[in-house]
Amino acid sequence: MPKILLDCDTGIDDALTLLYLAALVRAGDAELAAVGTVHGNVDPLSGALNTLRVLELAGVEGVPVAVGAPRPMAQDVHYAVDWHGRDGLGDTGLPAPRGVPADEPAAAQIVRLARAHPGELTLLATGPLTNLGAALLLDAELPALVREVVIMGGAFDHPGNITTHAEANVWHDPEAADLVFAADWPVVLVPLDATHPTAVGEPWLLKLAGHDSEAARFATRVLEFYIAAYTPVLKRRGAVIHDALAAMLAVDPGVCGYTERPVRVELRGELTRGTTVWDARSLPADDHRRPVRIATSVDAAAFQDRLLTALLAL
Repeated sequence: MPKILLDCDTGIDDALTLLYLAALVRAGDAELAAVGTVHGNVDPLSGALNTLRVLELAGVEGVPVAVGAPRPMAQDVHYAVDWHGRDGLGDTGLPAPRGVPADEPAAAQIVRLARAHPGELTLLATGPLTNLGAALLLDAELPALVREVVIMGGAFDHPGNITTHAEANVWHDPEAADLVFAADWPVVLVPLDATHPTAVGEPWLLKLAGHDSEAARFATRVLEFYIAAYTPVLKRRGAVIHDALAAMLAVDPGVCGYTERPVRVELRGELTRGTTVWDARSLPADDHRRPVRIATSVDAAAFQDRLLTALLAL
């Protein structure tokens, strides 16, 4: 059973991912050791409050939620209000959670838990990678202490979703992302190439909306804002629940097919800053970075079925 530390920027797809993880926790299929939040969809304090709201709704108690980095390492901060609303949950104006965030910063929480559980922790990152980058700077031994790092981010043979070439999570902090990809730890990267084919459509959404549970009603309500943003992109009513695929692979990697390549992040290009780069040539690799396991294909039907089943189980 994986012991997961989730690092996120709780907007709408993060919220559904938290519900998915909550269903696994309640079924005894995963342990959620802690959550840390980071700038991205919203500011990290708002993300922490959203995280507490979702965990409380799902009936998962005792999970510490730490507030993390409020800005990137080397650029201005940006929020995705057009996609997630000003509150990160589709401007639904939900009441404050009962719980409060932990006093410990998210990067320090990563280091502490990795040292407390050496070789056990799966870091699941579904937002910008500033907290992971900061944790690496706090403790040079961190890569040897972590079982696996699973990241939703990047784009290779798929267009970017925030610039022509860059995916949002990497673009929000390219320097931190490059630190993470350069570290000597096992990384699974879940780029837009794998997440976009999993887009849910009207039949899936109707099944979710037709289920009379508090979790299903919440998911349907917050998804409306996200669907409105995604429909012009998809040319149909639907949405891509990017982060949930990364969470699923942390538990069941068989949903995707993979390619292993070293990964670098473009840091200086005027038009390409934040782009993830791999060497796809059939030549011997001369990059000495540890190869990243990159999800390049996906069983979209299996993903959709498992996510819906988890949401309806709450």
